[in-house]
Amino acid sequence: MPVSGAMERYWVKPGSKVDLGAIDPNEKTLYDGVGKEDSESSFRALQYELQEQQKMLYAQGKHRILLVMQAMDTGGKDGCIKHVFSHIDPQGIHVRSFKKPTEEEMGYDFLWRVHAKVPHNGQFVIFNRSHYEDIIAVRVKKLFPDEVWKRRQRHVVDFERMLAEEGTTIVKIFLHISKEEQKQRLEARLENPHKHWKFNPDDLADRARWDDFMKAYEDIIAKTSTEHAPWFVVPADRKWYRNLCVARIMLDTMKRLDLRLPKVDWDPKQIRIGD
Repeated sequence: MPVSGAMERYWVKPGSKVDLGAIDPNEKTLYDGVGKEDSESSFRALQYELQEQQKMLYAQGKHRILLVMQAMDTGGKDGCIKHVFSHIDPQGIHVRSFKKPTEEEMGYDFLWRVHAKVPHNGQFVIFNRSHYEDIIAVRVKKLFPDEVWKRRQRHVVDFERMLAEEGTTIVKIFLHISKEEQKQRLEARLENPHKHWKFNPDDLADRARWDDFMKAYEDIIAKTSTEHAPWFVVPADRKWYRNLCVARIMLDTMKRLDLRLPKVDWDPKQIRIGD
């Protein structure tokens, strides 16, 4: 899938190296001079356009769209999905989450539970976490020998190629936050009783492995960003900027599909509705 325009800034070109340390999670380059309040009108316009594109996607029933979202803990996946896609008809969009595999799921190959939830014609599906967890977590936490995650990395490329060749448009987004921003968000959850349910003490163990996670993400993003399933690394310390970028990426993607309402094979002028 060719990428052009402003969002090319965050596109990981196939074959290129990824250095997350060189990408400022707090930047707002594409909306420089714009603040959170000033961005609201632009964001509402993007939401409306996404809504219109999704209507045609659903009505046409020809294309399938899969958005894969990954981030570190507190990276903002839930909030981003909620805000960016809040205007879309729930009949045509589905959010699928992947947590720790169950015993049943562990009895199959790691893509078994994933393949069952990919979109069919006319559907827009969002993976809130994904098959990449079964590579990143296995690698960093050393759950299995290195041969396992290395093999899975190859399988993911083949799996996504198969989906693309069968008609699925794939976009993968990594919401890139700083370690300092994660600290602030974790502390905010501790300070607010209404957010205690969001806090998991186990997240602190992952935070202690921050550098290992960054290295793993750099490697997997570089090796699995392809023409048929591109990765975008979106600065996510500023939530409003993150939302604008994700909305723009998905709108550009949908417009490239040239979605249209289906033509009817009858003449509306000849139809009479009886009393």
